[in-house]
Amino acid sequence: MCKLFVHADSDLWVSRTHSLRIDGMVTSIRMENAFWNALTEIAARDGMNLPQMITKLYHESIDAGHDLGNFTSFLRVCAMRYLALQLSGDIPRDTQVAIASLDAEKILARNMGQKPPSEATH
Repeated sequence: MCKLFVHADSDLWVSRTHSLRIDGMVTSIRMENAFWNALTEIAARDGMNLPQMITKLYHESIDAGHDLGNFTSFLRVCAMRYLALQLSGDIPRDTQVAIASLDAEKILARNMGQKPPSEATH
């Protein structure tokens, strides 16, 4: 079992730091390359570069009322959730399909066992 992980490309677990500016403040985020790779793919799907997408995630999270005390952990979870949603078929593996074009409410409801708000009232 472990051979699948131990003999994977060791570059995947090498940490890399990205510095970016969010609302005028410079911040540095350090994560393993495997997470950066997934986040870069998410950004590219919607025509953004990595700093643009991270800033957008930050603003939307704040707008949703989330406490981002550990923003790096939030980004790791975003990367893992993206991959899990691809495996479940909720996000197409075709990277030409923009994430923004997907019905987020329907996907969230399916993943939480609920009806989307638009269907719950009908």
